[in-house]
Amino acid sequence: MFLVVGLGNPGAEYAATRHNVGFMAADELHRRYNFSPWRSKFSGFIAEGQIEGEKVYLLKPQTYMNLSGNSVIQAANFYKILPENIVVIHDDMDLPTDKIKAKIGGGSGGHNGIKSIDSQITSGYNRIRIGVGHPANKSEENVVNHVLSGFSKVDKENIENDIDIVAELIGIMIKKGVAEFSNQLGMRLSKK
Repeated sequence: MFLVVGLGNPGAEYAATRHNVGFMAADELHRRYNFSPWRSKFSGFIAEGQIEGEKVYLLKPQTYMNLSGNSVIQAANFYKILPENIVVIHDDMDLPTDKIKAKIGGGSGGHNGIKSIDSQITSGYNRIRIGVGHPANKSEENVVNHVLSGFSKVDKENIENDIDIVAELIGIMIKKGVAEFSNQLGMRLSKK
């Protein structure tokens, strides 16, 4: 059993922003793999389905980014899912919009959603980091404005492609782990 978490902020004003690529990816997984309807639970929206024969719960925390860990720990505890079977999909400003990286654990890179989850369940879970680029000036105000802004036409196309790749390869993450997922990712991205 796996818990796949897409990070974002609730509300229409945030729907198409860089900080919400995790929600966008969760919505694509939900559509592609015919998950049950979203229902409100665990301070978020959760749906149930199967990917590669494994039971998977999809979660979109509705706590705002800074408190994402509250939602994740509720779902993980309820379903008794260990960190190694949790996959968190989130935006990463250190990567351009045509890059995706995956890893287990590590630092938060200043991402408040990751900090919140780390504080609740340790950092030993799987992460899929989708690049959203960064502003030229990394002052706090510019960073906030950047992650809460929409995409240029090129960036939007890149993000849609990234999310398509993640959705296509998520079964490899679930069946074979982060190392094989990263290998397949590398092969897919090198063909672009």
